[in-house]
Amino acid sequence: MAATDTASPAETEAVAASLAASLRPGDVVLVSGDLGAGKTTFVRGALRALGVAGPVTSPTFTIARRYEDGRVPVSHLDLFRLDGLGGEEPDLLADELAADRVAFVEWPEHAELDDDVPARVVARVRLEHLGGDRRRVSLQGRS
Repeated sequence: MAATDTASPAETEAVAASLAASLRPGDVVLVSGDLGAGKTTFVRGALRALGVAGPVTSPTFTIARRYEDGRVPVSHLDLFRLDGLGGEEPDLLADELAADRVAFVEWPEHAELDDDVPARVVARVRLEHLGGDRRRVSLQGRS
């Protein structure tokens, strides 16, 4: 797993933009880290690189946000609130993890994903807070 230390949100977004350059419909990126680690900042950088111009915010309370204005359709999921909901998540998430869109999944450990999703995971990202605006971005998968 390659790691990059960043000193600002803009640098974290730039790491994400590099990953986004290789993404295609059907790709899934899993994004992990503690609260405040920069997961949504990372996703924002990727979405900007994919051509999304509008606001990119955490979908914590809505679970998923769709962005249709970039070069590919994108789903941004935050599964934090799904922890403990049992086996219903795959049905809830099927449309967001469809083969016609790129999906970024924050807190993937909080839900069971459909059987076909692991085969479509092209990158696993782990963010760690290093103090202030500094983050460590560890990336396994597509570079």
